[in-house]
Amino acid sequence: MPIVAGMSANDPYLETRHAVLAKALPNVAFDGWSKAVLAAAIEAADIEPAMAELSFPQGVETLIKTYSEAGDTAMLAALPKPDKLKIRERITEAVWQRLLADAENIEAARRAAGYLAVPGRQKLAADLLFTSAHHMWRWAGDTATDYNYYSKRLILSGVITATRLYWFDDNSDNFANSRAFLERRIENVMQFEKVKAKAKNWSEKMHGDSAPFDGLIGALAKMRYRSH
Repeated sequence: MPIVAGMSANDPYLETRHAVLAKALPNVAFDGWSKAVLAAAIEAADIEPAMAELSFPQGVETLIKTYSEAGDTAMLAALPKPDKLKIRERITEAVWQRLLADAENIEAARRAAGYLAVPGRQKLAADLLFTSAHHMWRWAGDTATDYNYYSKRLILSGVITATRLYWFDDNSDNFANSRAFLERRIENVMQFEKVKAKAKNWSEKMHGDSAPFDGLIGALAKMRYRSH
């Protein structure tokens, strides 16, 4: 995965974190995301202790966040202009390019998933997923700021998680099976969105507003998110 500046370009410590990440990735594949790997990478990148402390305030968690942000940046750089794509094609392509951003370091990605699955790290995992989903929706042209802003990103986070877990064990040529799996998940989401639109329409006709709908769909979205 190329390490390129992007969404955090104004961060004074970004270059330092990327330098350390580049040194860490080869070792992460074998030793995981650990304090020892971070310390060795800081030394290999010839970073002064004071600068290292400022650049990695949360230690390994900051390193993983840097890795995830670099993947998001690489994804956005690889995506074409969305103009000629339908919405499902846009989201499918965004998730696909996010996977490919990690393909060069798939074992590091697998190790990151394992690290984030440990109890106590769920918030970081959810934040990173939500951020990736947010960038995908913004690239796809979504401008929602209401309830849909959250529901779209939560549901897409579930799709990303399910597809990534499938991808880790995919030995097919060019990850063809993962692509098919992703397309099925997106189709499921599109069907869910159709049901949601009908439910909202019904709620507005019956109650004059969408309040009952919001409660129902909110519960469904949370259940769907947890199911992936």
